[in-house]
Amino acid sequence: MEKSQAAVNSNAFRLWTVGILMVLIYVPSFVWMWNRWFARDSYYSHGVLVPLVTVFLIWQKKDILKKIKPETSAWGLRLFFIGIAIHLFSAFFRVYFSSGFSMIIVLLGLVLHFYGPKMLRELLFPISFLAFMVPLPMVVITNLSFRLKIFATQIAVKVLNDMGLFCVQHGSTIVLRHAYVIVEDACSGLRSLITLMALGSIFAYGMQSSFLKKIFLFVSTIPIAVISNVGRIIFLALVSEIWGTSYATGPLHEASGIIVFFGAFCLLYVVQKMME
Repeated sequence: MEKSQAAVNSNAFRLWTVGILMVLIYVPSFVWMWNRWFARDSYYSHGVLVPLVTVFLIWQKKDILKKIKPETSAWGLRLFFIGIAIHLFSAFFRVYFSSGFSMIIVLLGLVLHFYGPKMLRELLFPISFLAFMVPLPMVVITNLSFRLKIFATQIAVKVLNDMGLFCVQHGSTIVLRHAYVIVEDACSGLRSLITLMALGSIFAYGMQSSFLKKIFLFVSTIPIAVISNVGRIIFLALVSEIWGTSYATGPLHEASGIIVFFGAFCLLYVVQKMME
């Protein structure tokens, strides 16, 4: 028993030592992520909360983790060095996106090396969840945002015409009889989609059901986010046509975003309960 406890303490000390060194070499990546999290109109304003969620998920498993006997796996070091190699390559070319993801590989490798596959199995999701704090490259964000806003505009125009409210589409602009609505990048729904996918992964993780149902729930965040955003665009178009474009901007515009996201969250919760 004493030997086992000594092994645990020794592993913990070495893990903390390597962890501190890892934090130091990842400082440039952390600074990049921090700046992206708090940038104006950031798509990753939730990023600062992701590590806290990971810590909470690990804390929830503390009783289970205490019962796992530490093991050593050679694959852990291989994962560790693969992650470090990706980081060094990324740092040299200042590609912080891949550097951020390499950190997850490094963490998984450390857990596998110091504590074994059983521990890794328990911590796989909490550590992998850190992926939601790593911002996508701006070129990818711009491309996805453009495609989403055009797609959402097309659907909104179709629905509005089916409702009897004549309108036409010019790019990402909806032209009505007495008003027009411009679907900006910030209104593409990408921000809600990224955040909802993070929430959806937690919902799926905690759902007491089969793996396939968990995957289905997670994937369902995509249509839920798109449909919710289309609903917001239709609402703002109706407000613009009935009361004027000025009423669809300012506080109502911001409030509609919050309300729609809350609606998407509730819909995701309903889907989870239906599948359970």
